[in-house]
Amino acid sequence: MKLLDRWRHLPRDARDTLFQLGVIGWTIAPHALHLAPWCVLLAVVILLSRARLALNGGTLPGRWTLVAVLGLAVGLTLLTERTLLGKEAGVTMLVVLMALKTLELRARRDAMVVFLLGFFLVLTNFLYSQSPLTAFAMIVSVWGLLTALALAHMPVGLPPLSAAARVAGRAALLGAPVMIVLFLLFPRIAPLWGLPQDAGGRTGLSGSLSMGGVAELAADDSVALRVRFLDRAPPVESLYFRGPVLSVFDGRDWTRRRGQPVMAAPELTGRPLRYEMLLEPSRLPLVPLLELTPQAPQLPGRENDFQLMLRPDLQWASDRPIDTRLALTAQAWTRHRHGPRAATLALRDDVDLPPNLNPRTLVWANELRNRPELRQAEPRALVDAVLQHIRSDGFTYTLSPDYYEGPNVVDDFWFDRKLGFCEHFASAFVVVMRAMDIPARIVTGYQGADPQVVDGWYVVRQSNAHAWAEVWIEDEGWVRVDPTSAVAPDRVRLGRSLLSPPGFVAGTLNAVNPAITATLRSLWARMDQGWSQWVLNYSRTRQFDLLRELGVQTPRWEDLAYALVGLLSAVSLAGAGWALWDRHRQDPWQRQQRQVAERLAKLGVAVAPHDPPRTRAARVRAVLGPAGETLARTLERLDAQRYGRPGRHSPDRRWWRQFRAEAARVVTPPAAQRSP
Repeated sequence: MKLLDRWRHLPRDARDTLFQLGVIGWTIAPHALHLAPWCVLLAVVILLSRARLALNGGTLPGRWTLVAVLGLAVGLTLLTERTLLGKEAGVTMLVVLMALKTLELRARRDAMVVFLLGFFLVLTNFLYSQSPLTAFAMIVSVWGLLTALALAHMPVGLPPLSAAARVAGRAALLGAPVMIVLFLLFPRIAPLWGLPQDAGGRTGLSGSLSMGGVAELAADDSVALRVRFLDRAPPVESLYFRGPVLSVFDGRDWTRRRGQPVMAAPELTGRPLRYEMLLEPSRLPLVPLLELTPQAPQLPGRENDFQLMLRPDLQWASDRPIDTRLALTAQAWTRHRHGPRAATLALRDDVDLPPNLNPRTLVWANELRNRPELRQAEPRALVDAVLQHIRSDGFTYTLSPDYYEGPNVVDDFWFDRKLGFCEHFASAFVVVMRAMDIPARIVTGYQGADPQVVDGWYVVRQSNAHAWAEVWIEDEGWVRVDPTSAVAPDRVRLGRSLLSPPGFVAGTLNAVNPAITATLRSLWARMDQGWSQWVLNYSRTRQFDLLRELGVQTPRWEDLAYALVGLLSAVSLAGAGWALWDRHRQDPWQRQQRQVAERLAKLGVAVAPHDPPRTRAARVRAVLGPAGETLARTLERLDAQRYGRPGRHSPDRRWWRQFRAEAARVVTPPAAQRSP
């Protein structure tokens, strides 16, 4: 309460400045996740220093101090970003300039510059993220900036923040229809709509895999992709989204093989699954489609933006990184066979192992292969024997397997610790298969999805990143084998990855009522899905679909431009008509003062239009004498309301009713009747 009372008694300049600094801090805050620490620290120090000057009425720093700080910021930007151009460097300098400009708030012109920089800074947040939370935070920022702008145009008295906030809210609501029209009809021209990269444009996949690489992604709950099936939904255990195929092993890391052989046409069985996918931005030129998707997907409205190519290992690649959300439709066959049916020379590359590494694993594989019951066994029997070993020999599927060090990481996992995530099991399994002279390789991608299906959409998260194996079997080709299913069958059967320990808030909610967390997660999933589907995925194709619904048979860009110009022209004409109709309106205080002057003139008291209420009260006493004392005190109360604290932005209607009543009771003396 003391803090609130102190706030109410601050001078107007100090209060308005503190409010504006708070809005600027709120707008800069999301950038703390992306900018260099020195930039965030510098902005915080500057804003806090300016707040202290506002509270204490101190003197603003001189120009040379600002120049020195700006020079320091330029030097640090060059040191950290190596340039003054580009997104990161530009946003860094904008944040610094925004903060420094608050140290020049000496005149109304300076405040206007801060407002304009603030609105521009709001836009830069969408260069990093277009999530619903970012949009909500920036709506609050825009409302705050509009409120500060409204305060700057209320020069008289001490208008409350609530009054300015209402004005800002009305202005935003009046402008909302125009913004909606622009959103619906403004052309989607690449790369304007491909700049944002949520979560830094990261992905759970890469062109290599190390022991522990996928486990680090289990704590990443961000969305990787969404998929919806148009005919029928397959079981969750068949949801394998194929990513990079890794064949080269150096003892620790798996990488892609260069120069793949010519791909044999896959053999497809059964009916295809038709599906739609919304793929989040990634840092790699790859598209993890449902296994197996042999035909190029359709990219509605984006055919000229990305060129997709099918690699010989059946991994879909793009000609450039996927730097924007990508909507596509495709067909997949979950029942298929691919790869050569007979042994080829190229398959010998898939039995290569680095020499003199993991000797215990190689000896164990040789012993297994030479067991009497397996000496003449087919590869499938050997695969089953290795999977049975994983089931029965005390292996544990864990999110925290610790870091495997040394040159013989497979030996350490297979014989000593026996703790691992999916990549540990896949790596060890492939090494054992190759040691038995069976071609094998690792496939990375995503497996499974969230248990909640939102409006038919399955949500696949980065925590669903997975690694499995493929072995080559004669007459069958490459066959998927998922060693993780041997130790953690629910991971594959239910499509759920291990969950990282919940945070403090989530842990508390789970302790009180686990259903609360599930309900909140479901609500958030629905909101995020709707946001992605109707806002972020609003593409050029959907613009043309909108025109078709409006009656345009064959939409073209010209039709889109005509519709946009026509609607904006109609809005402009409507605004001009409103301004013409509303031109008689004026400041409510001026209108009331004119009415007061007219009433006083009827009583014989002549006042000038510019006379304040206090001067008019003195004139009433001089002309009306004791008969006008009550009326004069009423005018003095108006003066206190108008210029005293806390002040009012709009006239008090109760005062006007009281004034008219007091004026009606005044008995005009003869001297007043004769006065001009």
